[in-house]
Amino acid sequence: MPKQYWLMKSEPDVYSIDDLKRDGSTCWEGVRNYKARNNMKAMKKGDEVLYYHSNQNPPGIVGIARVSKEAYPDSFALDKKHKYFDAKSDPEDPRWFMVDIEFVKKFPEMVGLDDVKSDKQLDDMELVRYMRLSVQSVKKAEFERIKKMGGL
Repeated sequence: MPKQYWLMKSEPDVYSIDDLKRDGSTCWEGVRNYKARNNMKAMKKGDEVLYYHSNQNPPGIVGIARVSKEAYPDSFALDKKHKYFDAKSDPEDPRWFMVDIEFVKKFPEMVGLDDVKSDKQLDDMELVRYMRLSVQSVKKAEFERIKKMGGL
C-alpha cells in the first residue's frame, strides 16, 4: 500500500511539536470523533503527518511526524479517572483507538492557517474545508506544498 499523509492537531500548551521532539514519540490518545478515529484506523506505519498547533494565535502547521505504531484500542477510554473516559466503551469491542507517532522535523517557519487558506494550490485541503476535524487526510501534493512553505 502506498504511503499516506495526514494532519493531526494538538494545542501547543497540551502537547507541542517541541514536546514530541523531546520525547521522540507519543501515543495520540483522546480522539472522540468518529471521522477522526476512522482516519487513525486507516493510518499505516511510516505514513507522514503534518503537526498542527491549534488554539493559538495564529494557528498553523509546525512540523512533521511519522506514524510509528498503527491503531490500537485507546485504553484511556476505559479509565474512569481519566479525562478521556467513555462510559460506553467496551474492552471486548473497542470504540476508540489511538496511534503512536514519532518526531521527524520541526519547520524553520510555521505555516499559518491564513497562509494555507490563501494558497490556491491548497483550496481543496481538508484543513480549509473541515477546520474542526482533529485528524485529517492530506494529499501528497498538499503535503509537499506545505513542506516547501515551511522551509523544508
